[in-house]
Amino acid sequence: MRRIIINTLIELAERDKDIVLITPDMGFSVLEPFFEKFPNRSINVGIAEQNAISIASGLALSGKKPYVYSIIPFLIERSFEQVKLDVSYMNTNVKLIGVGAGFTYGSAGATHHATEDIAVMRALPNMIVCCPGDNNEASEIIRLSILNDKPMYIRVGRHNRGIFNHKSLQIGKATIIEEGVDIAIISTSNMLPDAAYYCKQLQQQGRRPYLVSMHTIKPLDTTIIKELIDKCEEIQTMEEHSIIGGLGSAVAEVIAESGKGIKFRRIGVCDQYSHYVGSQKYIKKQFGLYYGED
Repeated sequence: MRRIIINTLIELAERDKDIVLITPDMGFSVLEPFFEKFPNRSINVGIAEQNAISIASGLALSGKKPYVYSIIPFLIERSFEQVKLDVSYMNTNVKLIGVGAGFTYGSAGATHHATEDIAVMRALPNMIVCCPGDNNEASEIIRLSILNDKPMYIRVGRHNRGIFNHKSLQIGKATIIEEGVDIAIISTSNMLPDAAYYCKQLQQQGRRPYLVSMHTIKPLDTTIIKELIDKCEEIQTMEEHSIIGGLGSAVAEVIAESGKGIKFRRIGVCDQYSHYVGSQKYIKKQFGLYYGED
């Protein structure tokens, strides 16, 4: 997924001379093609994440279109003050590409896990939050990102488990991948493959699930959620993120304000840090988040 994003960014940069790529000394083996092709539009600021955000904001105020690439905890948590003030508050055209969604960097421990980032970023005014679940969504979101001048956070995983959403995307509008009847499974980010396998399990039990990819968390597609409330008996959300503040919370807010009763379940990381060390799949299994073929 990371290479898909950079290759798409290279394609866009060939046509748009204002695109700039910034990294705080991350992305090796992934960013080199961009850096080699556009050396005058590539900046490695070293291990100085706050500087990367402020430089990007300054470039945006000068008419450039900067993309900042790093591991999620370093990109948005270590430099949160700059993200809040220089990007969100200033409403600058900065795109933040955060890699390592959920437990992608599982073996590196809690310092590298990203299970609170959606909650943090969706709370910031002006910030668009996108969470692609497969390579098609990743590529399409990068293409769409260049069409607006709003701040954007793009949350991506490291590995790919196939393409599940073959449809065209629109920021702020969820994609119904499979039509259903009695239950809706709403997924985001790198839980999309798991959600697809989970729906197969439900079908074997006689259920007829909708499979919905909520690749944009903010602005949230409230229209489709309200439609599913009216059509279904049950809604479940799936995310490799804390159940507090992420997709589950966002959908729950819409359900609560609808004034209608429906069975609802959040599938995600419970309110705790992971003390497991191992592969992403291993840690997901410990939290009951892995569905699919071993």
